[in-house]
Amino acid sequence: MNTHSPIDGAVPLTHWGVIRARGADAASFLHSQLTNDFAPLGLSQARLAGYCSAKGRLLASFVAWKAAHDKILLACHASVLPATLKRLSMFVLRSQCKLSDASTEWRLFGVAGVSADALAGDTAVWHKREVDGAAVIRLPDAAGLARALWAAPAGAPALPAITLDAWSWLEVHSGVPVIEAATAEQFVPQMLNFELVGGVNFQKGCYPGQEVVARAHYRGTVKRRMFLFDVDAPAAAGQEVFHSSDPGQPAGMVANAAPRPDGSGHSALVEVKLAALDGGSLHLGSVDGPRLTRLALPYPVPTDASATA
Repeated sequence: MNTHSPIDGAVPLTHWGVIRARGADAASFLHSQLTNDFAPLGLSQARLAGYCSAKGRLLASFVAWKAAHDKILLACHASVLPATLKRLSMFVLRSQCKLSDASTEWRLFGVAGVSADALAGDTAVWHKREVDGAAVIRLPDAAGLARALWAAPAGAPALPAITLDAWSWLEVHSGVPVIEAATAEQFVPQMLNFELVGGVNFQKGCYPGQEVVARAHYRGTVKRRMFLFDVDAPAAAGQEVFHSSDPGQPAGMVANAAPRPDGSGHSALVEVKLAALDGGSLHLGSVDGPRLTRLALPYPVPTDASATA
């Protein structure tokens, strides 16, 4: 789906924050705690990663990059930052790694469209380049438009302004979910297609919840997945979704949502039972609520619960 007026420019991501991991063991510590592989992380690379509970449920999601050999920055939704920082800090123990909230020291901007293409250049997705003292991380495209994360201690990219709603809509259409307070501890990574967008490494060592995540992958027991929908009504993370044949219990939950650029309702990433896709209809809030219309994600999603995730 393309917008009628192309989205081009940058917007401050005021709803995001930054955790800083500093020390000789920063990479190895994060490697032992998060769903992705941080041990070989280079200065030109970035990572999408999740932080899980012991039950394999996502507590937070990050866009992470190495700012120096002994410093890694993790951008996440501000609503989960305090609890995540506190929990991660409990496990540092003897590691040479200090964790801190660096949100006031770093400015984050979402950049989209032609501006993102120009800023990121030929940088590959989930890779980083330095531009005038800022880290520019190429993110997956959305709705046919390039996206990038701009991060720097000061200043702002000299680009046209776009709205936060426009950026959030592109974020939804990228199919890359963001954990926020309303959805913390609700989803195993595969329920949000996290491994399909590069957020899980199944060859790395243990981390909290790893057994649950690996079991779902190798036994092919994923019965819920995330899909993209439009709805002609406001939607928000954490809202339940119901199937027309089962009004008594929810069939899924909204992971992220944003207003459509044309002003007619919202687009939403919704985690839903695969069985609920076989027939009938899905509705927001209740079986009598607004109907959801399924759209195509920018990557294929397995819809057979018996298939290997």
